[in-house]
Amino acid sequence: MKTTNLVTLPSFVSVENLSVEEVEALIARAQYFKNGGASPYLTKPVYVTNMFFENSSRTHTSFEMAERRLGLTVIPFDPSHSSTKKGETLYDTSLIMQALGIDIEVIRHSENEYYEKLIHPGQGHHLAIGVINAGDGSGQHPSQCMLDMMTIYEQFGHFKDLKVAIVGDITNSRVAKSDMELLTKLGAKVYFSGPEYWYDKEYDRYGQFKKLDDLVREMDVMMLLRVQHERHAGDPNESQFDAKKYHAEYGINQERYQAMKDDAIIMHPGPINHDVELAGDLVEASKSRFVRQMENGVFMRMAMIEAVLRGRKLGGLS
Repeated sequence: MKTTNLVTLPSFVSVENLSVEEVEALIARAQYFKNGGASPYLTKPVYVTNMFFENSSRTHTSFEMAERRLGLTVIPFDPSHSSTKKGETLYDTSLIMQALGIDIEVIRHSENEYYEKLIHPGQGHHLAIGVINAGDGSGQHPSQCMLDMMTIYEQFGHFKDLKVAIVGDITNSRVAKSDMELLTKLGAKVYFSGPEYWYDKEYDRYGQFKKLDDLVREMDVMMLLRVQHERHAGDPNESQFDAKKYHAEYGINQERYQAMKDDAIIMHPGPINHDVELAGDLVEASKSRFVRQMENGVFMRMAMIEAVLRGRKLGGLS
């Protein structure tokens, strides 16, 4: 990967419009930070707040660590004690944050594409705050996607013709949607597996759906997805869910682990349901990159935040 370009973006809400060159530049920048590269020098203070309307441990903490490493001032925000409990809209909350001097807000929200009304507020509205999407409903998860790309690149040094299987609760996964889109753009070959009732034919444009045991021996990357029980309201399959049966049919156990290629890797966005998607004693196995993904998340989020800082000329950057 040969790139010295720095990405500039007014907000970072999706991977959909990223070019291959921008993806490569972000990976290179994240690797620079990971290898001890200096953070950009800020000549003016930058204020950021993390607005997580859905529970999170990895993403929330990772963003805050990235922000502090970059020298940003983090202003706490607790949705449970905010005026959203009184019916205040997300737009109005963001307008307040802007008025109080917040430059960037990192948001996780249950509504798909919540960010559209913030970055394109329409006539008569004057919101101009930077937005970084930390996950919108079952839509996109750009920071998880980008740290996944970084982790894959670290392992293989390229994406061209890599075989990547996305396995599990695909329909409800924003990680799956972001990753299948970007992996295809980068030249990887995407495959899908898991329960057919959690798969939609619309994903056929990105890859093929196959039985797990037909994929394990051939894949370079096994990307496992958490079974998202909290998104299964009204799903008749939820009442019949059996963890042991799921693991036997769709999980990576010792037998499937041994069948994988020697240099193949297992990925998972977390949290892992032990002995469901992945056998508990394989979480830290040599082929697992679960811990590496979390480590890479800090540095990739630094690169993403820096792109918005530069795109908005915050902190004296350009």
